[in-house]
Amino acid sequence: MLPITLPEWTTAAAPLAAALGCGLLIGVERERRKGEGPARAFAGLRTFALVCVSGALAALLGHTGLVLIGAAFVAALGVVAYARDRSEDPGATTEVALLLTYLIGVVCVWQLPLAAAMAAGLTALLAARERLHHFVTEWLRPAEIRDGIVLAALVLVALPLMPNRPLWGPVLNPATIVQLLALLLAVQSLAHLCRRLLQARQAVAFSAFASGFVSSTATIATLGMGVRQQGGEARLMAGGGLLSCVPTLLQMLLVAVAVRPTWLPGLWLPALAGALLAALWGGWLVRGAPMEMGGAMGSSPHTEGLGGPQGDRMFSLWGAMAIAALLAGIQVLVHALDLWLGEAGVLAGTLLASLVDLHSALAAVFASGGPPAEGVPWAVMLALGVHALSKSVTAVLSGGARYAAWLVPGLLAHTAVCMALLAVLR
Repeated sequence: MLPITLPEWTTAAAPLAAALGCGLLIGVERERRKGEGPARAFAGLRTFALVCVSGALAALLGHTGLVLIGAAFVAALGVVAYARDRSEDPGATTEVALLLTYLIGVVCVWQLPLAAAMAAGLTALLAARERLHHFVTEWLRPAEIRDGIVLAALVLVALPLMPNRPLWGPVLNPATIVQLLALLLAVQSLAHLCRRLLQARQAVAFSAFASGFVSSTATIATLGMGVRQQGGEARLMAGGGLLSCVPTLLQMLLVAVAVRPTWLPGLWLPALAGALLAALWGGWLVRGAPMEMGGAMGSSPHTEGLGGPQGDRMFSLWGAMAIAALLAGIQVLVHALDLWLGEAGVLAGTLLASLVDLHSALAAVFASGGPPAEGVPWAVMLALGVHALSKSVTAVLSGGARYAAWLVPGLLAHTAVCMALLAVLR
């Protein structure tokens, strides 16, 4: 006979009651879909409740073999039920859910909150059957599924395999580069899906905002060309351009988290203050623009060269890889100048990098040392100032005087706020 130890009733009461509740919760949902008569489906309210309590009781008796025997019995019961199913649309959902319910009962003994969360999640998943099927078969597009698989493979397969150590000094860390790549793709994917749910003016604002995570400079140039070539409303486009600057400051914090978290205490307040001012100013410009111009921007300010999604695609992998490669290359350049010229090299490299991409310049500055050194915060301020001037010139050249007149004041104002707080908190 198996050596079984009977638990005290005070110890057993809570997990058994929780298992009964979990089984009843899942069983209620299955009972509603069970049907009636000879063609009714396998297992319902009572079966799920009994199976969950059985799992908890087997775990309470403290014998691993008994738990395994119970799991094997429930699995065999599901196989027999599936083999005898003669319905027009047979599925194994109920059978698999029954086995999982047994395991939830076992978990009730080991980790009660986890078991409760699993039961609630399983019930929600079972209840959302029609909506999930409609989402996958009707709403989700084939290109979006392919992109989702690529993103999942990058995050779940490639990222854990990347070595988490820099290849040259503090730069060229493969894990950091892949993290930034995954972040770019995830943001673009979210932006693409949200743009499908929004309309008109809101879509213009959100598309510009999402494009800022790729390149606010290129977004401003694209919007400016829409004003000059397509007759777009200058105020609306300028509002979108200013909203694209909000992710620039938010991504500064994300880059700091990924590359050098010790910078966060001195960066979060200036970045959030500047981003808030840009968001309020840009939102005011968008809200005050004529409603009929809501579609002047087209489907999206993204272009394939920027790595933004087009059509059904959620993102452009090659574009995001190009941005990640640019970031890594500028980090190498700034680190080389740092080794050659010291602090002056960091400032010179930051100046050159910020003309092209602010995130790359800041990543190089963050990677140049540990905690912020005495002179290095000035490199961040220099990068912000040069980048703002670069975007102002881009606005004038791409969209003309009307576009720049709406955009440049807000652009310089939010940059000045960020730089002033950096100087005060330095």
